[in-house]
Amino acid sequence: MDASMLSALVLAIVFALVALYALYFVIRAAVRDGISLARAKETAPERSRAAGEEAD
Repeated sequence: MDASMLSALVLAIVFALVALYALYFVIRAAVRDGISLARAKETAPERSRAAGEEAD
């Protein structure tokens, strides 16, 4: 394996790590938003019942 092959391999690994690092934050944000949306839906029927409306 010469230097150009090694450089290409290292560059590919670095690009893969950067892509996975970015994907980690995308998934983390999606999970955080999903949890907050589920909590908002969970409390929404309680608010509507308190206001005297019928829950579905």
